[in-house]
Amino acid sequence: MKLSLRGEYALRALLVLGMNTDKEVVRIQTISDEQNIPKRFLEQILNELKVAGILESRRGIAGGYRLKSAPEKITLAEVIRLIEGPLAPVSCVSEKFYEKCTCPDEAKCGIRSVMKDVREAIVKVLEQVTVAQLCDRARMLEGQVANPLDYVI
Repeated sequence: MKLSLRGEYALRALLVLGMNTDKEVVRIQTISDEQNIPKRFLEQILNELKVAGILESRRGIAGGYRLKSAPEKITLAEVIRLIEGPLAPVSCVSEKFYEKCTCPDEAKCGIRSVMKDVREAIVKVLEQVTVAQLCDRARMLEGQVANPLDYVI
């Protein structure tokens, strides 16, 4: 699985929205500026997330987007599958997007066996991490940069 720019931007937008759940809505321009995402591209991604039921929006001058449900309920796996498609590196090991293998015998294919392990590892991580946890991790990392170690001898 390789995360495209579209997938990365979707996660970065959700990070901003997750960090701002105290606000009624977050403007597209704010997300674009904070994450350095082209506004037109961001609009497409946010609309796709809205159609999928992850976001809701409000129109007008005071309009913007917000998470439709709590950030603790939105997993990264859900978002990446929506934007990118399967999490599996090859389609013959995908549970949700399975396609027949081109190898002579799937049951005896060593490559398929390894790729299945890869898919399971990816799924295990991404299904356990929520937008809330992503926000917590970002806050922690921002705190590390803001508070560098101070050595006194």
